[in-house]
Amino acid sequence: MSRAAQIVNFARNWIGTPYQHQASLSAVGCDCLGLIRGVWRGLYGSEPFMPPPYSADWAEATGEETLAEAARHHMQEISLAVASAGDVVMFRWRDNLPAKHCGILTGPDSMVHAHDGACVSEVSIGLWWKRHRAYAFRFPDSP
Repeated sequence: MSRAAQIVNFARNWIGTPYQHQASLSAVGCDCLGLIRGVWRGLYGSEPFMPPPYSADWAEATGEETLAEAARHHMQEISLAVASAGDVVMFRWRDNLPAKHCGILTGPDSMVHAHDGACVSEVSIGLWWKRHRAYAFRFPDSP
């Protein structure tokens, strides 16, 4: 199985997990970062660090690209134009705000993500999502 297929498989195994802010347990609860953390654990066995507690409005409160900066320390940043299945894509809710949402691509126009008020699901990436893309990252070959 290719690395990308393995990542997509790990991500799809989280489908149906309820949304829970700051959580990262498959079938129990997770947020969008928790999904990425869980897939990381599936690939490598442990996380490089535990993120500090964060509020639901952390991006609006700080105005800093905290999520993207953390990803840069542990993943390979890639162009949105080359992002493909198995890659992490980050989104901004508005142009003037930092990226604060992420998902794992499962195809050119689909992703698995955790969203407040819903269970982890695989969704189409329509025009709204495409307009809000901000960054893309690839899981490293080794942690």
